[in-house]
Amino acid sequence: MVHNIDDSPDLQVNKYNLAGVATGSGLRDGGSVKEQDQLLPIANVGRIMKQMLPPNAKISKEAKETMQECVSEFISFVTGEASDKCHKEKRKTVNGDDVCWALGTLGFDDYTDPLKRYLNKYREYEGEKANQNKASNNTDKGEPSICSSGQLGNELNSAPNPLKFNAMERK
Repeated sequence: MVHNIDDSPDLQVNKYNLAGVATGSGLRDGGSVKEQDQLLPIANVGRIMKQMLPPNAKISKEAKETMQECVSEFISFVTGEASDKCHKEKRKTVNGDDVCWALGTLGFDDYTDPLKRYLNKYREYEGEKANQNKASNNTDKGEPSICSSGQLGNELNSAPNPLKFNAMERK
């Protein structure tokens, strides 16, 4: 989405830029934002692309750059919609639920449910981690734990596996 500054066509700025620079403020280099500051790091994009390919597959620089631009624009598009919702609700923080809502609103319904499931699992995982840290801090201070006979120590040493999220199934 593009909006005009002073109604001049040669002064158009991307309304939702990934670098988080507000239009008209914080601009560098005499009024422009460096393109590299608006894009995801190409190494990260390439690493994600490689995960979906056979081990011996190669990816051209042009393919990585094209994907880099596409995913950066997609993130900006969805985040902008979520940000608009927050602005209308007079909130300053965009959260995961806002992103899920934006995906549905923008027609990406196939991604909404898997992302909501992932978000819920992530929140559960973070809650468990916080509870384990709280219990660990209590035992470090010599306070009694809620578990009996060393059970807490075993639970802390067996941390849950990191969450994995696969939006697409490989065939």
